[in-house]
Amino acid sequence: MSTFRFWQTPRAGNMARLALHTSKLPALPDNHLRIKVHAVGLNFADIFALTGLYSATPQGAFTPGLEFAGEVQEVGQQTQGFAVGDRVMGVTRFGGYTTVIDSEADYLIPLPADWDYAQGAAWTAQTLTAWYALIHLGALQADQQVLIHSAAGGVGLQAMKLVQALGARPTGTVGSEEKAAWLRQQGFQDVLVRETDFARQLQRDERRFDLVLDAIGGKVQTASFDALNPMGRLVVFGAAEFTPSHNRPNYLKAAWRYLRRPRYDVMEMISSNRSVLAFNLIWLWEQKGKMQVLLEELQTIPLPPPHVGHRFAFDDAHAALTLLRSGQSVGKVVLEATPDPA
Repeated sequence: MSTFRFWQTPRAGNMARLALHTSKLPALPDNHLRIKVHAVGLNFADIFALTGLYSATPQGAFTPGLEFAGEVQEVGQQTQGFAVGDRVMGVTRFGGYTTVIDSEADYLIPLPADWDYAQGAAWTAQTLTAWYALIHLGALQADQQVLIHSAAGGVGLQAMKLVQALGARPTGTVGSEEKAAWLRQQGFQDVLVRETDFARQLQRDERRFDLVLDAIGGKVQTASFDALNPMGRLVVFGAAEFTPSHNRPNYLKAAWRYLRRPRYDVMEMISSNRSVLAFNLIWLWEQKGKMQVLLEELQTIPLPPPHVGHRFAFDDAHAALTLLRSGQSVGKVVLEATPDPA
């Protein structure tokens, strides 16, 4: 195989610019492995990067994508730990929408023998996000009550599983009764369909929480913070309310939502003994030591394979992104690549 295919946009700002390209493979750096990519995991960060609403968006042309799974095809002379033919899953700071990726070994872990490649591509970024939010920031303890928004999505579903596995009590929220019914079928009984007035809904049901994971923002986030117990933590890792409904952002609507975003008074937080923590996991890319620790920790937790709800052909990236953007997906959205011609 001398060529590879990849999706690339010339610049952020409009998802319609994302186009499929073919190029010759460069020489493999000595400290990298060459991975034949079989599956790519999609994330909301891809949409925000392509529309220019992501703080870490590269300047100029770039390939989106933060996680993948595939087979080692070539090993650099200075690389150890993997061999040709090994099945792996990994993370990358952009560049994931490709059929071949060159990666340092530090960003790869073995793909479990009984998982397919799509499950591997659905594991790393979302499980890292859920684990870091719950354990490293949220200080989760057994028997605590945890509120998890978008519980049928990639990160949310992994967070529900982790909370349950660690002996705490998850409460998931979703936007439809169909998603709530599906979650209950997965064994999660405490599921809320968010009402328009989410604050009143929580107050009516006398809901209180020790920890909240939120990637929605707006009034949902404010209501969630208000429902925290003393010593409770709100952990924020996204703002889905800013998700564009079309290929280009509506900057006027985004600015209005930005001005009306939740704001927290630290003096009030001291008085009520509640806290807000926020993070963007992509910055761990530059801290290999911490990334390795997190990856090693995840491999000690007995979780089932992630749920891949939607599989698209590699050439159908636009359709896959449209589904993810719609909020109608359940579980992970994945692109599956067919072998490139020799």
